[in-house]
Amino acid sequence: MMRRIVITLCLALLFSVYSQSQPLAVVPGKSDNWHGFERELFTFNGREAWIVNPHQSKTGNPWIWRAHFPNWHTDMDSILLTRGFHVVYVNTNDMFGSPAAMQVWDLFYEYLVSSKHFSRKVALEGVSRGGLYVYNWAKRNPLKVACIYAEAPVLDFKSWPGGKGTGKGSPEDWKGVLSSYGFSDAQAMGYKDNPIDNLGGLAACKVPILHAIGLNDKIVPPSENTFVLVKNYTALGGIATIYPMTRFEQNLEGHHFPIEHPERIADFVEANCAIEKQLLSPSSFHSLRMGFQNSYLKFKNEKKGRVAFMGGSITEASGGWRDKVCQYLKERFPETQFEFINAGIASTGSTPGAFRLADEVLAKGTVDLLFEEAAVNDRTNSFSQAAQIRGMEGIIRHALITNPNMDIVMMHFVDPDKMADYRNNIEPNEIVMHNKVAVQYGVNTIELAKEVTQRIDAGEFTWKEDFKDLHPSPFGQEVYFQAIKSILMEGYEKIDPSATIKAHAVTVPLDKFSYSNGMYVSVDKASIVKDWKLDTEWNPKDGLETRKQFVNMPALIAVAPGAELKLEFKGTAIGICVASGPDAGIIEYSIDGKPFQKADLYTQWSSFLHLPWYVILNDELARKNHRLVLRISSDKNEKSKGNACRILHFLVNQ
Repeated sequence: MMRRIVITLCLALLFSVYSQSQPLAVVPGKSDNWHGFERELFTFNGREAWIVNPHQSKTGNPWIWRAHFPNWHTDMDSILLTRGFHVVYVNTNDMFGSPAAMQVWDLFYEYLVSSKHFSRKVALEGVSRGGLYVYNWAKRNPLKVACIYAEAPVLDFKSWPGGKGTGKGSPEDWKGVLSSYGFSDAQAMGYKDNPIDNLGGLAACKVPILHAIGLNDKIVPPSENTFVLVKNYTALGGIATIYPMTRFEQNLEGHHFPIEHPERIADFVEANCAIEKQLLSPSSFHSLRMGFQNSYLKFKNEKKGRVAFMGGSITEASGGWRDKVCQYLKERFPETQFEFINAGIASTGSTPGAFRLADEVLAKGTVDLLFEEAAVNDRTNSFSQAAQIRGMEGIIRHALITNPNMDIVMMHFVDPDKMADYRNNIEPNEIVMHNKVAVQYGVNTIELAKEVTQRIDAGEFTWKEDFKDLHPSPFGQEVYFQAIKSILMEGYEKIDPSATIKAHAVTVPLDKFSYSNGMYVSVDKASIVKDWKLDTEWNPKDGLETRKQFVNMPALIAVAPGAELKLEFKGTAIGICVASGPDAGIIEYSIDGKPFQKADLYTQWSSFLHLPWYVILNDELARKNHRLVLRISSDKNEKSKGNACRILHFLVNQ
């Protein structure tokens, strides 16, 4: 009796903090006997839940999670219990695998992994409509799933309960689907994220699946469910097995059938849950500093939110981690009207980011949550240490001065050079510089380069076959998303909902010359002295690749040596953003009448790409009025085909 009281008090204490940001509580109930094993009954966030414990837990605490109908066909679960598995269940019945149900599942998973120390990879078991739950959660969390076993699973709610195909359907349950998802009939019919859809991430993570089906199932026809999913899944490289149950009597129009050889299904689950070592936790690789209280309260209370993503091509690309973060936020805050800003542009790092922030992010309106990454391109583009500080501090400081309530996440993505540094016990230089800024301003950080390196070195996956490139494969995108989701969930757990929005401190700058008021100045502000022309809709005519954000726009163009222009400006830094193509030349420039200096505009990519290239001419000027004189040199890079300079923006730090 005393032991039960102590357990109850410990659980209450554990969730006294956890429940601050969620209507969440774990309330122990009685224990009973479940097929010869002890079952712990409790309520989780007001929902019925239970854990069946084996007599002796297997190393690593493997577990299988049942969705819906938890007491149907338990032979396989009983076998797993004898082999040291735990069996768990939380009641989200009649939510049809909706996003709201997935939020409950996320929290239940975190509770079992963090408080019960269950394996970080779980086997999922979905019977009938339970297929909606296990696949919808698995697609959102493929790196947390060891395998999926499904029995006569519903995999497209248009088939059941919709009855829009050959099956009979269930009109009453169809109403439940519409209610759970907040859909009209037409919206449900047009929905493109049933379990049969968008299986790329799950397939990339090589999650094996096994379906037991009745070939003559008229309630949940395999031709509209299992056969479609398995075809789609295997076409993407997924591992799938179909086990038709044909030996015994089929009931309920083929939807109910005895399970042949449940030990074989138990073997499948056990084999795929074999873990040689504990997987690394994403929480080991992030630092929660300012947290997410301000953006959380804005999303929750005002039902509006603006979220911006700034970085290079890894941020810009569609279909990866950024889209998954957007989906997570929309599902986490279903009543909130979000605006998402994709300010990712290939090849750009912290210095370009500091000068394009004003136009491409801050001008859109008040930003509540900013995701920033620049570590890959700051390495690739060879920015100096000073530039790395000045660029990143320029972004962070400018953002916080504009909106002190903004929550910020700084992410350090991986590339082979960073992996080599870590393996030589060297912290990559650009990450050191960016982290100085993060610490100075209390910005949240995610050390993804370190995480990927350590996971690879721990044998969890490989670079060549799994992650593949600094532009991540679908598998790598899941790694990035899992890390970002982890820091968001941890931050949300620590929020006191009775708190108010509190401005983040904007401390003294690390570098007084940081680009904290960087901006674009239009090319039409320049005074043409000789041989420059303004093309109001510049677009290259040589057929070479461009960046879509840097074409069909005004450009000041000169192609002959001696062409000259002037610009009056005020600020501590002056630079130019140019389109550096195969004929990029060398410029000469003078500020305030000082001796001319030269800058070569040709880059290692110029032969095949009109690259947006940011050239800082001077960034340690007095904060006053200045005059720039810029002309085309008669010298040129030996690899260049000409002397051209195409200015798309002047860069000024006011």
